[in-house]
Amino acid sequence: MQSVLSIAVDALAYGMVLFVISIGLSMTMGLMRVVNLAHGAFAMVGGYLASYAVRDLGLGYVAGVVLAVAGTVVIAAPIERLLYRRIYNKPELIQVLMTIGITFCVIGIANYVFGPTLKTIPLPEVLSGPVDLGFRSIAAHKLFAIVCGLAVAVALWYL
Repeated sequence: MQSVLSIAVDALAYGMVLFVISIGLSMTMGLMRVVNLAHGAFAMVGGYLASYAVRDLGLGYVAGVVLAVAGTVVIAAPIERLLYRRIYNKPELIQVLMTIGITFCVIGIANYVFGPTLKTIPLPEVLSGPVDLGFRSIAAHKLFAIVCGLAVAVALWYL
């Protein structure tokens, strides 16, 4: 029974991370009417930038995340101005082809700049230990992912 609960917590935490990433895709498609298949590539850029900031530059976790968000905006804004604006109000096939091309380019550039190996971010002290829930203890970073995902869901529900 313990292993089933452990798998369920892992699945919920991972699902919440995917939920937060996919909400951006859903909002882009729902509000802007753009099929943006490059959304995941920009999430990857943010992850690489956060890893670089924390591991290589020695910044703290929060500073690394802030730098990753700012860096991703700096990279994505010119792409939006130069490429995405051309596909607004175009047929879905054109949007799919353009955004798939952007995805391949972003992946290729990231592979060239950061290399093909997996990059990790060391957890901050506050998220590295377990949290005792009384009946079970779970990893703090997994609980953080679950709480953040629920907060995003509740915030979007009331918007």
